[in-house]
Amino acid sequence: MADFLMLSERRRKEIMGFLPSDSDISKLADYFQNFSDSTRLKIIACLSLCDMCVGDISNLLSLNQTTVSHQLKILKDQGLVAYRRDGKILLYSLVEKSISDVMMYAVEYL
Repeated sequence: MADFLMLSERRRKEIMGFLPSDSDISKLADYFQNFSDSTRLKIIACLSLCDMCVGDISNLLSLNQTTVSHQLKILKDQGLVAYRRDGKILLYSLVEKSISDVMMYAVEYL
């Protein structure tokens, strides 16, 4: 095992026990990738205020519905967004408030 310059063996063990597993790191990278796309961030911001359909998101953000639908699918596949049917319309919502909280925390940090 490598010798550490400043870390004691006890501190090294504490740090190693705190680090997420490689599997969890991969999941975290996938999760945060959703926040690296400006369109997805705008959609998350909209959905943090209320449930919306593709048409409303499209109109608010001045994007075509195909683009919005594609980004919503990505967010849905990652488990960040869910939808429910209201007649013929699908209403999208954030799965958890914490998704919006992550984004707002980052905005406050800026």
